[in-house]
Amino acid sequence: MPTQSQNPNFDITLKHHGGKLGVTGSCHELRINHNGNNHGILIDCGLFQGRDAKDKNGNERKLDIEFPIAHIKALILTHTHIDHIGRLPWLLAKGFKQPIYCTPATAELVPLMLDDGLKLQLGLNKGQRERVLALIRKQIKPIPYNQWHRIKLISTVKSSRSSSPLEAKRPCPSSLYLRFQPAGHILGSAYVEIKLPNNEIIVFSGDLGPSKTPLLPDPTPPKRADLLVIESTYGNKLHDSVETRATRLQQIIERSLEDGGAIIIPAFSVGRTQELLFDIEHLIHHKKIDSKIPIILDSPLANKVTKQYRRFKKLWSKEATTKLNNHRHPLNFEQCIVIESHKEHMKIVNRLKSTAEPCIIVAASGMCAGGRVMNYLEALLPDKRTDIILAGYQAHGTLGRDLQNQEHQVWIDNQPIDVNAQIHTMSGYSAHADQSDLIKFVEGIEEGKREIVVVHGEREAREALEKILDATSC
Repeated sequence: MPTQSQNPNFDITLKHHGGKLGVTGSCHELRINHNGNNHGILIDCGLFQGRDAKDKNGNERKLDIEFPIAHIKALILTHTHIDHIGRLPWLLAKGFKQPIYCTPATAELVPLMLDDGLKLQLGLNKGQRERVLALIRKQIKPIPYNQWHRIKLISTVKSSRSSSPLEAKRPCPSSLYLRFQPAGHILGSAYVEIKLPNNEIIVFSGDLGPSKTPLLPDPTPPKRADLLVIESTYGNKLHDSVETRATRLQQIIERSLEDGGAIIIPAFSVGRTQELLFDIEHLIHHKKIDSKIPIILDSPLANKVTKQYRRFKKLWSKEATTKLNNHRHPLNFEQCIVIESHKEHMKIVNRLKSTAEPCIIVAASGMCAGGRVMNYLEALLPDKRTDIILAGYQAHGTLGRDLQNQEHQVWIDNQPIDVNAQIHTMSGYSAHADQSDLIKFVEGIEEGKREIVVVHGEREAREALEKILDATSC
């Protein structure tokens, strides 16, 4: 456990290198200044997506790390969505050699999530990608939930202002302490408690999950947070009820089956896909939908991630564990068809385009910003029998947001595509806490709360959450 520091005289500064004014590119720096010497801790290093990926002139934002890193002592990862880890290869390319701390489940998922990006964004072959991933694995230091871990700074620093050899070194805070707590967002996700040498605690929420989801347990607020940095993705919205989302999914499926055609669900490979599979298995088990309808999981990455979900069953909720104990397999049921090869993928796309036979397709990416789902959308959006279920947040500037806005025509691969499909939005599948969940989290903190910094949200969401937190004196 951390102990009281003997030298609490230091300054703390919070800097944002992404994710302050938008929902992607999360990268926050906790900077500690002591006698003119800076020590930094990074929390996440994510990729910019959608509108955030453009600079003020509309040009593609560079992925290079444009902030100094020589003083950075560690990187802390809250979870493995690309908007929180996607710039990690560029951080290493700049020379970052310090430890990368995360939970054990996150440690397993990081290489899986980054492999695609190294291939698509950098054009690296398999051998090159593996060398980068091996370096990342070497620097990753997994820490279990609810366990304090010491992050050493330096015990002494040179003072250029002193001429005496005896005064050439001055004491500085020697250590911080880090602890992960379950965030309920995706497998391995965590909010971060950082204990300073003066015993103050700073909390970074990362992305918090909604309450009452059936697969992962709800996040429990920390007892104390002197400074809280909290996300606000849905700071101005309330989700559909998680308890009724399976019923609404059933209704959409039933209506779609009456018309024929495919149901396409763009889903992130980690989190959303597993929640959807969980509910689909529930509907099939209780004979709410036809057990003969093909459930197509067309994402090799999602399949690999789902295996990790099954591996880390100890992190599941009581409801999910009960199903396992009753010999059910909510993430591995026989009606689920996994598509691996690109050749097989294109064969199914072309077949559905010509036959419009009913099926449910779960494919990445969740914001329709790349991945195999794009081929399905290009082929099937013009067909009025197609149903698209948008089950999560759609950032500005993404195809998913255009579809959510009921645009009659969209662009895919620089080609105009007519949208005749039915578009549905289901916020009950969001992996993010809504406004009420965020307020509940803050109100649950018993001590501290001298300062609350709201990040990771569009302006309307941030301002709405800030206004409520101010009004309720959270």
